[in-house]
Amino acid sequence: MKAHQSLSMAAAWLLATGAYAAESAFQFVGKASDSGSLVYEEHHTVAGTCHRGIWQPDTHSVDYREPDTGRTFATKQLDYQHSPLRPAMTFQQRAFDESLIVKQADDDTLAIRWQTRSGKTEAFNVSFNDSVVVDAGFDNFVRRNWDAVVSGRSVNFRFLGPTRGEHYGFVMEEASTNRTDAAHIVRIRPSGMIARFLVDPIILGYNESGALTDYIGLSNIRKSEDGNYTVHIRYNVIRQPDCKLTP
Repeated sequence: MKAHQSLSMAAAWLLATGAYAAESAFQFVGKASDSGSLVYEEHHTVAGTCHRGIWQPDTHSVDYREPDTGRTFATKQLDYQHSPLRPAMTFQQRAFDESLIVKQADDDTLAIRWQTRSGKTEAFNVSFNDSVVVDAGFDNFVRRNWDAVVSGRSVNFRFLGPTRGEHYGFVMEEASTNRTDAAHIVRIRPSGMIARFLVDPIILGYNESGALTDYIGLSNIRKSEDGNYTVHIRYNVIRQPDCKLTP
């Protein structure tokens, strides 16, 4: 067989089986309400690839904008180079002169640098294992466990609290609420008895294809010097990847 025929057959096989990585994009917008009032918007752009027919994120940028003026008041950059569950993260909230950086220092350590609104800088080194999820990695965690979401099974994991320099036990479980008509609803709550009294659960809604439709819970955006918004964020997909979001 001639070389060009072999290459053509190999290319045809890759196209037929989806065993290649093709660049793709995922864009969505979230509108965050607090007590029924629109308080900010999130504009998400995720660059990634379709590998064996499944979406794999590479980088993710978020602009937080004022709903009336469209002015960007906070930003977040995520890089999934090391893991879709533990992205490197840079978050900046300019109005409060606050920033947060999380990156993987080595194979089992996360390095955290937090510039607080008071101007103080705090740094942590946190050991981790494969059960630890960081920031927006929760979205990929849900999709990686899509069989559990669909069947109603619970899944335990650990979630990083970056400003505390520690990760904590959580459980993802089936939930119900009249606040959304999402096809699939899950609750993320602390698994420890004491933490249950200190941390309110988060409710997430997903559509049939695995795209996030709702987030109900504590926001990462400050409402004031004293605390953050508690929001209901409703998401709309602007551009879907050219492959499936879930396995």
